[in-house]
Amino acid sequence: MTEAPKKKPSRQKVYTLLVQIGRKEGDGLPKGATGGALMIYASGVDEAEAVRETVAVLKTADVAPLDVTGYGTLEERLSEGHDISDDEKELMQRALDENSVIVAQMTPFFDDETHSD
Repeated sequence: MTEAPKKKPSRQKVYTLLVQIGRKEGDGLPKGATGGALMIYASGVDEAEAVRETVAVLKTADVAPLDVTGYGTLEERLSEGHDISDDEKELMQRALDENSVIVAQMTPFFDDETHSD
């Protein structure tokens, strides 16, 4: 028998996540960085699923996720007064359309001692 058409994509939402990352060989961080932060838009039926999927994708990309902070959906962020650019909204829509994890921004961290001259 054939399966009934699935309507699950309509339950998907996009969540904004901030992921703290450590160092790992092949992680793509610049030389001298001690770690970093990734701003990510990830789809999921709930925030927990979006976090799980994000961590799994990052691990397969040789990135070492240490901590994930969720900032909610677009609607939740707007209701909290966040200023969200059209570019961000486009990336969020892409994550939803592709049911994917989008890295919107990477910020490397450096030890103060290496940059204090």
